[in-house]
Amino acid sequence: MLDCIIIGGGPAGLSAGLVLGRSLRRTVILDHGRPRHARTRQSHGYLTRDGASPAEFRQIAHQELSEYPFISIMQEEVVDVQPVYGGFIARMSSGKEVAGRKVLLSTGLREILPTLPGLQEYYGHSIFSCPYCDGYELRGKRLVLLAETTNVFSTAQMIYHWSKDLVICTNGKRILNVEQQRRLVNKGIRIAEQPIAQLTGSDGKLEAIRFSNGQTIEREGGFVIPQLSQASHIGPRLGCHMNDRGALITDPYGRTNIRGIYAAGDSTVTSPTQLVIAAAEGSKAAIGINMDLVYEDF
Repeated sequence: MLDCIIIGGGPAGLSAGLVLGRSLRRTVILDHGRPRHARTRQSHGYLTRDGASPAEFRQIAHQELSEYPFISIMQEEVVDVQPVYGGFIARMSSGKEVAGRKVLLSTGLREILPTLPGLQEYYGHSIFSCPYCDGYELRGKRLVLLAETTNVFSTAQMIYHWSKDLVICTNGKRILNVEQQRRLVNKGIRIAEQPIAQLTGSDGKLEAIRFSNGQTIEREGGFVIPQLSQASHIGPRLGCHMNDRGALITDPYGRTNIRGIYAAGDSTVTSPTQLVIAAAEGSKAAIGINMDLVYEDF
């Protein structure tokens, strides 16, 4: 039986693997290879890796982890985790199984984007979800905020910091109250509540928003507010508690309410979702796992 099974090979899982490998813990990282930001060309905000693509980030991480004989990485999708005597068994879609004393869930979140014609062509290229990740590259440009949820006002406030030329498009939804509209208009932010017919542009670069009434607004890029949900059912199925924002609840060292089950990364922090934060959470959870194993065996 391994010391730990890490489910998810993003920054949280990989950072946890590094700490556990250096702690002499026999660990496997199981990753299905479908990261949430697969379309992203550049990642930002991670010191020494600012501007690296997610694929480059993973490649470097895999190379560094390969130096530790206690760590293995498998491209496998875990479909179930069951408690057994002394630990847990993780079952994979391939039919394989692996047993471990501890399990770390670093399974991340799933994005649900608004159903807007053309959005998929520009998402990850000129339309993004996080101003802290991509706002700098869009600074001062003609931007659009595509939003159908009630947190549009606070998001608009944030984006306005990077560009004062901002249009909010709600795709036919009335989600701003009178006071919010007044404050936005006073800042020169335009509000377009009519349904969107098409996002247009070329080579991933947004050029305009066309509405169902025939009107068009030229834009150079922007942001969209996706809905977020757990990317994996494993935590909830095991009985791990979740908060009202849909995140797995843990203590400072990643322990959930289920003994032996830990969680880290975006699945525990629905906002802000940053590489550096996820990596830090993974490192802390790995320290918690090693501490618990040490105390159990001493």
